[in-house]
Amino acid sequence: MTDFTLHELQCFDAVVRDGGFQAAAERLHRSHPSVFAAVAKLERQLGLTLLDRSGYRVQLTEAGRAFHRKVRFLLHEAGELQTYAAQLAMGQEAELRVVLGDLCPLPPVLELLSTFFAQCPQTRLHLQFETVTGPWERLLENETDLIVHRVAKSDVRMEWIDLGHVALVPVVAPGFLPFPPDTDITPQRMQAFTQCVVRDSARHPSGQGHFLVDGAPRSSVPDHLMKKELILHGMAWGHVPRFMIEDELRDGRLLSIAGRHFPGVVEELSAARRRDQPHGPVADQLWDFLTRHAPLLRPALGRVPRAKKAPAHDR
Repeated sequence: MTDFTLHELQCFDAVVRDGGFQAAAERLHRSHPSVFAAVAKLERQLGLTLLDRSGYRVQLTEAGRAFHRKVRFLLHEAGELQTYAAQLAMGQEAELRVVLGDLCPLPPVLELLSTFFAQCPQTRLHLQFETVTGPWERLLENETDLIVHRVAKSDVRMEWIDLGHVALVPVVAPGFLPFPPDTDITPQRMQAFTQCVVRDSARHPSGQGHFLVDGAPRSSVPDHLMKKELILHGMAWGHVPRFMIEDELRDGRLLSIAGRHFPGVVEELSAARRRDQPHGPVADQLWDFLTRHAPLLRPALGRVPRAKKAPAHDR
């Protein structure tokens, strides 16, 4: 048996995953005959029939199924080795790209970034701000090295560091509602009032939303700071991160309407990066730095302050 090549194993794996030679060729950006020839050569070298070609779709033989399990492991290890080699080849990065999401409390995060980049003067920080699903899109399209936002932890392409919890509190300005802002407010009662929402900065928005009231008029804004100002001026109501409105909740300029029907939202704030992409030495140092300093947020920022329950005679 002569040595087989990584290319032949990749062709074999692609045929199995895509169910045919043409689909495998498209995946690998190769011609159909070259993929067919690579798999046939692999079978000759092994002295095994790996694929049953008698049907409409090629199928694994029993030997092919057992061999493919090992091939998948070897190809995964080869991919890891390529990533590691790319990391070794990287010098000190001239620039690191970081996206801060709309749930990111700026003072503690910027303080950390300032401390870190003061130690790495040769690397420039390129900072962007994105909203809703925009940070995920920038990360998954390789347009940034790191995001600080909520993370879809079921996505195996990402790895993350938990930084704390952020509560989004449903609030109104005093006098905005013609009835007491208490725990029993229902979506039906809020249908007549403008709800403020943050626009998604993703190029292909997902359409997600937090406790949107069907049929209610809406006002959209680019970020939570503008949202807070609209609510303070009695132009709308909406959910705002607690870290932005601590003072206003304390002195009564904003009132929580969190209750049974609008419980508020608690999001996990994380730093995240692609686990399947190479990272340079400065990016790895930043990741280790954030890991050592996590969590960042006070526990209270992850709790939703409840509305007051109205006295019985007010109902």
